[in-house]
Amino acid sequence: MIQPAERLSLVSEYYFSRKLKEVAQLNAQGLDIISLAIGSPDMPPSAQTIEKLCEVARQPNAHGYQPTMGTPELREAMAEFYQRWYGVTLDPKTEIQPLIGSKEGILHITLAFVNPGDVVLVPNPGYPTYTSLSKILGAKVVNYDLCEADGWQPDFDQLEELANKHQQSPDSRIRLMWTNYPNMPTGGRARRDTYERLVRFARTHNIVVVNDNPYSFILNDNPLSLLQVPGAKDCCIELNSMSKSHNMPGWRVGLCATNAQFISWILKVKSNIDSGTFRGLQLAAAEAYRNSDNWHREANIETYSRRRKWAEEIMQTLGCTYDPDQVGLFLWGRIPDNIPNVEDLTERVLHEARVFITPGFIFGSNGERYIRISLCAKEEKIKEALERIKKTLPPPSL
Repeated sequence: MIQPAERLSLVSEYYFSRKLKEVAQLNAQGLDIISLAIGSPDMPPSAQTIEKLCEVARQPNAHGYQPTMGTPELREAMAEFYQRWYGVTLDPKTEIQPLIGSKEGILHITLAFVNPGDVVLVPNPGYPTYTSLSKILGAKVVNYDLCEADGWQPDFDQLEELANKHQQSPDSRIRLMWTNYPNMPTGGRARRDTYERLVRFARTHNIVVVNDNPYSFILNDNPLSLLQVPGAKDCCIELNSMSKSHNMPGWRVGLCATNAQFISWILKVKSNIDSGTFRGLQLAAAEAYRNSDNWHREANIETYSRRRKWAEEIMQTLGCTYDPDQVGLFLWGRIPDNIPNVEDLTERVLHEARVFITPGFIFGSNGERYIRISLCAKEEKIKEALERIKKTLPPPSL
């Protein structure tokens, strides 16, 4: 009998892949589930982005294979974007690698830097793909804790203990550390002092720190980059994505920025796995990187600020507490102490109020007492979700 590869036993089907099948079945039964779970922006890209895509798509010579390293136009636009918003200077020819989204970058970076058996540091709570891809590729995942009391910033005393433990062993050295600020799922803000300490940690212990940075524009007036820290480029990598900040999740455009040597290793992996994306997508993405300040303010701050108020009211209705200073595309809140299990709450909300929200346990054990609400729904839908929850799950019944 044919069996799958052993690596599949190390991971389970992605939570949302499995749960969305159930939601689809409920919708097929006419239950009209409101989804406040997935972080998929529901607004379109800027008008000039769409126009550029259409313009290039009409060109008869634009449909062939494209360079894996990306078109010069896209790489130059990415460099301009980093200079404009972060004050970071990047050589578009050697220090930027366009990606088919950040998730692809996680795969390529791990393949480029991590041998089977090497240690990868992953935040808890954190994006599940950091863990699952590391396991699939044979790495040893070691979690480091993020806690609400610390603003979801790393505990550097714990990191030093982990480094001292593992760097003494030639068979289980730490090769990568994943960070993600502004943080998902918690909304913890990026902090300059955290970035500075991460760079020192990387240099001291010869570890590559990778900062996944797709949320720096969402509900945030002060975008930060790890690469702003002097010397960061020598030992750190930053991923960025157009999915959230430019309303382009289905376009699958992201970037990797670091020093030229690291880029060459990542490109060596990427060139053996995929080819460059459609020229129209690349040139349209370059156009999007030049969106006006007003476009970013309306799309990433004003719209989500209006939605956030309703999400906060849902949290309050459910008896959850949350940090009003958090940023990003979600609202993260702690469930009441009298609820034994977070899934007890999220399943009741789904099946009684017909609203799909995310239980925090999918992001790690430190998320077991939390829920996450996505802001990727029109205001009227979030309001309707609030009314359904008020009607079917009043606080006394919790």
